[in-house]
Amino acid sequence: MAESSEQSIVAYSSEWQEPLVSLWKLCFPDDPPHNEPSRLLEQKLRSQPDWVLVAIQEQVLVGSIVGGYDGVRGWMYHVATHPEFRRRGIGATLVRELERRLRAVGCVKVNLQVRVGNASVTAFYEALRYEIEPRVSLGKRLS
Repeated sequence: MAESSEQSIVAYSSEWQEPLVSLWKLCFPDDPPHNEPSRLLEQKLRSQPDWVLVAIQEQVLVGSIVGGYDGVRGWMYHVATHPEFRRRGIGATLVRELERRLRAVGCVKVNLQVRVGNASVTAFYEALRYEIEPRVSLGKRLS
């Protein structure tokens, strides 16, 4: 578990299901139907439950990140911070914790995708030293 004075980053547990689904609906209103939050969470929990992390502050879910590792590359997606808690370092803390966990299993590169035109999210990742790749993907070597 990663902690700061303001929030804790913990592995998802079922007590956080409703607030997590609500957060994703709020933060990703334009997601396609195959990313419906309840369905996406259920699928991820079936395959890699340890890679769903949430940020908790004063018993309130304020952020999330979902990761994955296929033995070659790591992936991150659904990085979300509740709008009322943004610009406090929660998203960066979630990303760093996922990177730490990926390094721990031998991962040397993490990938993510950002929709074209989402300049503020692209800037967030670039501030964390991710680079735009020719595939309209962002990546960063972890070694």
